[in-house]
Amino acid sequence: MAENDLDIEFEPRMSDADALMWSIEKDPLLRSTITTVFVLDRAPDRRLFRQRMDRVSRQVPRLRQRVLGHPMSIAPPRWEIDPNFDLGYHLRWVRAAGDGTLRNVLDMAEPIAMQGFDRARPLWEFTVVEDLGDGGAAVIAKIHHSITDGVGGVKLLLELLDLERTPPAEPPMPLAPQPFQLSERRRVRDALRYEAGRDLSAVGGLAGALVRDVRRLAADPVGVGMGVVRTLGSMVRLLSPATAPMSPLMRERSLSVRFDELSFPLTSFKDASKVVSGKLNDAFVAGVAGGLCRYHEKHGCDVESLRMTMPISVRSKSTENVAGNQFVPARFPVPVGIDDPIKRMSSIRELVEHERAEPALMLTDTIANILNRLPATVTTNLFGSMLKGVDFITTNVPGAPLPVYMAGARIDAQYAFGPMTGAATNIALLSHGDHIYIGVTTDPAAIPDPDTFVACLHDSFDEICALA
Repeated sequence: MAENDLDIEFEPRMSDADALMWSIEKDPLLRSTITTVFVLDRAPDRRLFRQRMDRVSRQVPRLRQRVLGHPMSIAPPRWEIDPNFDLGYHLRWVRAAGDGTLRNVLDMAEPIAMQGFDRARPLWEFTVVEDLGDGGAAVIAKIHHSITDGVGGVKLLLELLDLERTPPAEPPMPLAPQPFQLSERRRVRDALRYEAGRDLSAVGGLAGALVRDVRRLAADPVGVGMGVVRTLGSMVRLLSPATAPMSPLMRERSLSVRFDELSFPLTSFKDASKVVSGKLNDAFVAGVAGGLCRYHEKHGCDVESLRMTMPISVRSKSTENVAGNQFVPARFPVPVGIDDPIKRMSSIRELVEHERAEPALMLTDTIANILNRLPATVTTNLFGSMLKGVDFITTNVPGAPLPVYMAGARIDAQYAFGPMTGAATNIALLSHGDHIYIGVTTDPAAIPDPDTFVACLHDSFDEICALA
């Protein structure tokens, strides 16, 4: 954990995918802010927590880096050390509001999540909430999605945690990374060199691919032709616009969010998924689909399918230790009107397996490279047309399977609240210990009665768990 050396590569520039995520925030509806709420059994030790955060910010470059782009450059923005880095700005302490319940903490987390980041600073903030009603505490962690995806975020978080309440003494504090300033000439020259290197690599890759394709074409012309058609069709599906939600009910959008939470035994979800020889994610998505159907029925609406965005990991052995995002946001209609939970879960399992096999998933870097060369307004409008017709988002991230501590305080629960990026709701599952903790983010304009919505989700998840 905290005493281990980081085995993560931090590139000096954003990837094309991360740069797209950064640039489309010209439209605030497409902001990519991740908020996580940790529930602790007691308040973390202030001195130890600050010291640990200082140490981790020296070990993880992204925590001291800001994003710097150049309006005349087509290269992705650079990550550069903030010369004005102030740990006190990023790490804050407050007292709980109201009776100090988890509901009060979520109410405090909502406006934090809604606020955009100061783009002149590193893209993270931690707020420690003390004096909860039960004697515990909470930490509201806010981080920009361009820094990492959920899986990478858990790996980075482990540097902050301990396996015991009283950890051994830490080694001397490492030196802080030093900022450096590039002149305009060097900045432009660096961007040109970067792009030239990428173009040369792309040409080499294309030449190799052409040689292979010529050989394949001679051996199997029909198969190659069908493969090209499948790939083109997959690219069209990946980039096709979806400006209108499929839901007849959840259609309005705003910049506001509401946070709610649910929790269930981990074994119940795992055992339920085995009924269809599936995985935990199949049970999770089937439960979300059933809850959405119940919610529409409560309002007198019949709905057979809704459009879902689900991040599909494209991590490989060559990229698993590279910082940043390694996923593709796949969008596809999901059947929610299947009453039988087993048939619904089986149908979703087959659908998700089909989406994971889409040929275009392997071309996302190439597609992102092309899109990044367009004006930011064009890419923002393009992604707006793709994302604002999404009804709901699901995401599933594995957490720590054993007890972990944060500056002397045990983490008892952990809820992730993902970005909305134009959807009506984002429902995120995070496993921790022997439970799963589900963060439910809703847009009040689309779902004005969140208590009813959460109750529908709870009933559907109970139905899934009963299969175990």
